[in-house]
Amino acid sequence: MKRICVLPGDGIGPEVVECAVDVLKQATDQLDFIHADIGQLAKEKHGSYLPDETFDLMKSCDSCLFGAVTSSERSDYTSPVLTFRKELDLFANVRPVRSLVSVHGRSAIDVIIIRENSEGMYTQREVFDDEGVTTLRRVTRKASERIVSFAIRYSVENGRKRLCCVHKANVLRGSDGLFLQVFRDLMERQQGHLTKEEQLVDSAALKLVNEPDAFDVIVTLNLYGDILSDVAAGVAGGLGFAPSGNIGPKHSVFEPSHGSAPDIAGKGIANPTATILAGAMMLRHLGFNDASRAVERAVSDTYASGHLTYDLGGRHGSKTFTDHVLKRMVGKPLDESHR
Repeated sequence: MKRICVLPGDGIGPEVVECAVDVLKQATDQLDFIHADIGQLAKEKHGSYLPDETFDLMKSCDSCLFGAVTSSERSDYTSPVLTFRKELDLFANVRPVRSLVSVHGRSAIDVIIIRENSEGMYTQREVFDDEGVTTLRRVTRKASERIVSFAIRYSVENGRKRLCCVHKANVLRGSDGLFLQVFRDLMERQQGHLTKEEQLVDSAALKLVNEPDAFDVIVTLNLYGDILSDVAAGVAGGLGFAPSGNIGPKHSVFEPSHGSAPDIAGKGIANPTATILAGAMMLRHLGFNDASRAVERAVSDTYASGHLTYDLGGRHGSKTFTDHVLKRMVGKPLDESHR
């Protein structure tokens, strides 16, 4: 039995996480779900965006399923997401993006974006002076070697063929140059399983839109990966299709790539696909490969049967879409009266 810390969070987070938990319960009876507070609700109830009891639970569980949090402009606001990524050493962010529906004017996409998750622009070190702000961007050999090694291993284990380093070393010759050189060195040492590719970040963004099949797996720095994964999600149909995993040596947190979307919270119209697929990623990470494939297949079959969510112009909210996924997992599609 694996213990899962469930962190619904803010906005649409509780709605989509509830859908994902229902699907995970259908997929296997080997998960024990324990809920905890994070984000704005946690601040109101416990005086902290990431209470100690929540963080202790995250550390003690086998993995975590997280919804979303709403950022605040309050002077005392500290991002709970950046905090747990740092404190749990979740150095690898994995974002697979795959087309589940046909989007007019856009090619199909099937790409995995692996981004360094611990440094770069996200160290939040900024120096103020009379004329403005200087942001200190950190790139180290250790972090670069760790994420590139992870990307090589992940690509091979998942049967991928090509690994592309996305960078801007033609301008940022020191920092991006270090990352690129580490990539070249480690790819030279690997056993020839993967084809080595390189791409500047600006042209990579263009290719993701116009030629998404040009990429198989991308490894890149923190900010670049954050931006490119949203571009890729747009090609697939939107952020509702983009799951994400934060993975470290010991701990892991799986989540949708989208935010809390407070404007539609409580309306039941949020697309739960990204969170359900994040749950499937978590299953695979924990070794439940058959259950993971069953979830992914049920989601794919639901879309293939024409059941579209509101964000795609369809008629399904989070609950009814999830109902169809659940029925397909047990081989019993809903009858017409429930469509």
